[in-house]
Amino acid sequence: MPLVTTTEMFKKAYNGGYAVGAFNVNNMEIVQGITEAAGELNSPVILQVSKGARAYANHTYLVKLVEAAVAENPQIPIALHLDHGDSFELCKSCIDGGFTSVMIDASSKSFEDNIALTKQVVEYAHAHGVVVEAELGTLAGIEDEVCVEAGNEAYTRPEEVEEFVARTGCDSLAIAIGTSHGAYKFTAAQCTRNEEGILVPPPLRFDVLEEIVKKLPGFPIVLHGSSSVPQEFVKMVNAYGGNMPDAVGIPESQLREAAKLAVCKINIDSDIRLAMTGNIRKYFAENPSHFDPRQYLKPARQAVKEMVAHKIVNVLGSDNKI
Repeated sequence: MPLVTTTEMFKKAYNGGYAVGAFNVNNMEIVQGITEAAGELNSPVILQVSKGARAYANHTYLVKLVEAAVAENPQIPIALHLDHGDSFELCKSCIDGGFTSVMIDASSKSFEDNIALTKQVVEYAHAHGVVVEAELGTLAGIEDEVCVEAGNEAYTRPEEVEEFVARTGCDSLAIAIGTSHGAYKFTAAQCTRNEEGILVPPPLRFDVLEEIVKKLPGFPIVLHGSSSVPQEFVKMVNAYGGNMPDAVGIPESQLREAAKLAVCKINIDSDIRLAMTGNIRKYFAENPSHFDPRQYLKPARQAVKEMVAHKIVNVLGSDNKI
């Protein structure tokens, strides 16, 4: 099937009590690993491209890689989504360039300015058959062009969501309930330590999510900053020359719980990068004379595939849902 929007994906996910994984892509190996896992598990999937990814790999190359993945996996629904678009011009470029979904992130602006910019993007997108994700509330952390210092984040205010959705016409809403961008999502002061000395982040604000669900029944909710930062890959990176102290993510059990509610899309980024980097570092340590990218990118691609398969089955619950 051709690229699809997220409309039908989210409707099925909402009613089925699962979420669709949204994975950021930057190169061929990441695209292959994600879509091979989704294809084998009969799972819908969203491939996300950030502003930074477009600058790194070029819009055309990324779109053609995704088109190749669609051709190789014709049985599964695949959406191509702009992650954290920060301007009308960027969203328009992606809409005109073949994306089926865009995010306009005006969460750093005032409520009225957020509405105005989001509505502008929605009107253009809908006229071209593309859906729009908006954001209300801000997440801490760093992800490509997004950078919000800890302490400056703001939970989504449930009392604002009805008006925001009604006035903008957006198709899904990214909210802030305690997730955070990047691999270093929380400061040590925000966390406790378990018996193994690993940081344990504060729990997600399910009370905020539940209030939003009451205000927007049946409306698809999105969670950004939802990588779990698996400690086995943090240890692998550190064991082979890396230096990633106190990298901690969102517990998978909490993400699964969110997926059973109104959360229809969960963004996963850092986990893929950790899996790739850890395995590449390990490969070079064990094979110091190798220099062919095919040699070290093959196990890295396999690590991405296994990571995504785990997320689909154990976190998203989206396997066999097409």
